[in-house]
Amino acid sequence: MEETTTLDIETLKEQYTPGSQTLHLQHRPAGGGDDDDVISTVGLYGWRKRCLYFLLLLFLVTMIVNLALTVWIIKVMNLSTGGMGNLQLSQEGIRLEGFSEFLLPLYVKEIQSRRDDALVLRSERNVTLNVRNSQGHLTGQLTVGSASVEAQCRRLEVRSRAGGQPLFSADAKEIRIGTKTFTVSGSEGAVFRHSVETPLIQSSGSEELKLESPTRTLTMGAPRGVEVSSAHGALTVSGRKDLQLQSTEGEIVLNAATVRFASLPLGAYAPASTGRLSPGQATYEVCVCPSGRLYLSPAESTSTCQAVSNFCLWS
Repeated sequence: MEETTTLDIETLKEQYTPGSQTLHLQHRPAGGGDDDDVISTVGLYGWRKRCLYFLLLLFLVTMIVNLALTVWIIKVMNLSTGGMGNLQLSQEGIRLEGFSEFLLPLYVKEIQSRRDDALVLRSERNVTLNVRNSQGHLTGQLTVGSASVEAQCRRLEVRSRAGGQPLFSADAKEIRIGTKTFTVSGSEGAVFRHSVETPLIQSSGSEELKLESPTRTLTMGAPRGVEVSSAHGALTVSGRKDLQLQSTEGEIVLNAATVRFASLPLGAYAPASTGRLSPGQATYEVCVCPSGRLYLSPAESTSTCQAVSNFCLWS
């Protein structure tokens, strides 16, 4: 006999109830076996049904919260198709409006402000600009701090806005100032610890020019001569010790309406014919020792200068 399985539809209708949500299947074996029905129950009931409803409710709440947070972030950040708030994206780059704060290093190719506004970089400590080569090595650094501005590079240049003329340049060997006039406005002037090379040193019309070396020697030299002049005032050259005017190949010319030698010493003189000096002696002559020292001697009808006088011998 051929094996068949028969599903009793009427039995299923009687055993199914909507409240229990169970499905009773009657399985009747084929072939002349036992006539007892074998019933199998399929469905969700008890704690399984409660867990399913809880998971569905949890998913629904999570979806609503995520949607609300997404809407809130879009509203707060002002997100749009063109950018995010003050940050605008374009083909030329990124444009920021208002104040922007960066907590980590910023890597950009160029930073510029609007044509009608200035570019301001602010920091609570300092602002540091680094330049690196293709290997990542540091080649230049500019640090703007509260106490100083430091630049570390091979050569520092400052150029003018009009024409790009170099105004100031510095490297490991020299410092150049390209302006026509270099003005020092400090009350103590300028201090140079080593030599200075310049074609002209002059003061303003209302100030005095003073060249001084408190503890060392002041030397001025030039291949074609040194000119020291004062157009409207007095010229004073003073020293604590010796003051030397030396010319190896030329001459020293004192060209003035009056040449005055103040505080010259009076040399000793013993007249041979006239006896003692008159107490009212008021005229003297200037004598020069072989060493170059000047002294005064009483003027008479003939010269009273003595090259072998005691004044010259002890000088």
